[in-house]
Amino acid sequence: MTIIKEADIVDSIAEALQYISYYHPPDFIRHMVSALEREESPSARDAITQILVNSRMAAIGRRPICQDTGSVNVFVKLGMMVRIESDKALQEIVDIAIRRAYLNDSNPLRASIVLDPLGTRKNSGDNTPGMLSVELVPGERMSITVSAKGGGSENKAKFVVLEPSESISDWVVKTVHGLGAGWCPPGILGIGVGGSADKAMLMAKQAMNEEMDMLELLRRGPANRLEELRLEIFNRVNALGIGAQGLGGTITLLDVRIQSFPTHAASLPVALIPNCAATRHMHFYLDGRGPAEFRAPTMSDWPELVLDRTAENYRQVDLDTLSDEEIGSWKCGETLLLSGTLYTGRDAAHKRMVDTLRAGEQVPVDLTGKAIYYVGPVDAVGDEVIGPAGPTTATRMDRFTEEVLAGTGLRVMIGKAERGREAIEAIARHKAAYLVAVGGAAYLVSKAVKEAKRVAYDDLGMEAIYEMRVEEMPVTVAVDCRGQSIHILGPAQWRNKASNL
Repeated sequence: MTIIKEADIVDSIAEALQYISYYHPPDFIRHMVSALEREESPSARDAITQILVNSRMAAIGRRPICQDTGSVNVFVKLGMMVRIESDKALQEIVDIAIRRAYLNDSNPLRASIVLDPLGTRKNSGDNTPGMLSVELVPGERMSITVSAKGGGSENKAKFVVLEPSESISDWVVKTVHGLGAGWCPPGILGIGVGGSADKAMLMAKQAMNEEMDMLELLRRGPANRLEELRLEIFNRVNALGIGAQGLGGTITLLDVRIQSFPTHAASLPVALIPNCAATRHMHFYLDGRGPAEFRAPTMSDWPELVLDRTAENYRQVDLDTLSDEEIGSWKCGETLLLSGTLYTGRDAAHKRMVDTLRAGEQVPVDLTGKAIYYVGPVDAVGDEVIGPAGPTTATRMDRFTEEVLAGTGLRVMIGKAERGREAIEAIARHKAAYLVAVGGAAYLVSKAVKEAKRVAYDDLGMEAIYEMRVEEMPVTVAVDCRGQSIHILGPAQWRNKASNL
């Protein structure tokens, strides 16, 4: 009988959550470096480069890779010969660990979990509770896998029950084509096949945490039907031309992981969950000899890349002197370096602004001729101006776009992923523009912020409105004032090229 102490579980999970907040898994870095070498699209190459530069910076600075430090998923395989020395439920033990990790003074992580999802949706303040899954297995040790799953990719989870004769590959390719870029490609697809609805979804989530080996599989070829399916999906999805951040390119997927389980003869359940460029997970064992130990990776795992910000590749833009002529000159797909005053605001702030406008009142911040950034930053530490501050999915702001543009005089919006048809029409109607920063490059983006202060809706915490001064913040024009969208034009341009490759 192995006895595992409560404190060892708490210490190990808390340390693992801190570890994965700033260290990408080495297999992910290898596959990203390979993607950069193979990618031909300049826009996609720039996005991948930013992700890799951000990853190295986060590893050195030990600060979050992404501002969305995720919901915590903990998968436990508990040996039948193990006894946990505690009077607490395992869920309570896990939540103690999460609380410790997310409230860590030296590296606080953003709390994103809201309580009472059908009612007040109040933030728990410490990112608890975690999502716990437990399986009893033979043995004398405790296997734990910890992952932090961002909302942008989690929101793209899909499930279907196909007829047994239908093609899994066809459904996956069609589904990914319709996901948009909100899941921050390039990334991984976790797929669960068989079982029942709940079993398939669980397998998809677990599959994402498996070690990536697509580069090896491409080299040696498939050895069985499962590997054939992985390769088929990998090649077909990359042939869609979606590319990094949906900007168009030849690399959308880094790997496809599939788990299967016996199922009813009349059913073929299939679950799909994408994992984004902020892939974060850790697996370890406890055997009663103390907490797990995690070795820091060597910095040689990361390439030393330099971002080329010469005038040939970027246009300098002063946000404090925006004019109709300036915005009208921006072309879809063009890269800009923003300097000047930038406000923040996402879902909750936009809802309040719209409610205020509908009441015939003025919003608390003058946005006339200004730019707003869809972001919920991590709290700053030490001498930081602001914590990691990458973009959130802009699609969630689509329902507010027309009223905010019309009622405030706002001219520029910055986020990630595509905009819907109505939002694009509103942008064109108001001669505004939508720009994208790279999702998964939060620490890099935060270094462009030189001043930051909360100016409205302080009670919203990370969703409050900040006024920031930025210097040379890199962005791409995603929707120009004529309503042209890079998320439509880019993939269309690269679809045939990616298919031929």
